[in-house]
Amino acid sequence: QVQLVESGGGSVQAGGSLRLSCAASGRTFSINAMGWFRQAPGKEREFVGVILWSASTTYYADSVKGRFTISRDNAKNTVYLQMNSLKPEDTAVYYCAAEKSSVVARWASAYDYWGQGTQVTVSS
Repeated sequence: QVQLVESGGGSVQAGGSLRLSCAASGRTFSINAMGWFRQAPGKEREFVGVILWSASTTYYADSVKGRFTISRDNAKNTVYLQMNSLKPEDTAVYYCAAEKSSVVARWASAYDYWGQGTQVTVSS
C-alpha cells in the first residue's frame, strides 16, 4: 500500500502562485509515476500532469502547460506541483495519485492510490 498526503492548497488571486506538495509513504518502491488531477464542482476529474518516479520526465495537460511545473524530491518521497499565473478556471480540488504500471497514464482509472485532495481557489 501507498499513502499519499497533499498539502499547500488555498486561495489566491488571479495571476498568483501556489505550490502543492504530495508526500508518499509505504511501498513507494512500487510507484512508477505520480500524477496530479483536479476536479471542479460538477465536472469530471481532469488530468493535470504526471512525473515519472525514477526520472524527471513530465507530461502536462494543454490547459496548464507553461504555467504549471511538476517536480519531485525522491529523498523526501515528495512530489510538487508549482502553479503560476493562476486563473479562476484553475479552481478545483487537486489530487495527487500514484501509478504502479509502466504506462504513464493521463486517465484517472490507471492510478492505484489517491490522496485526500486539497482545495485551490482562484479569484478574479
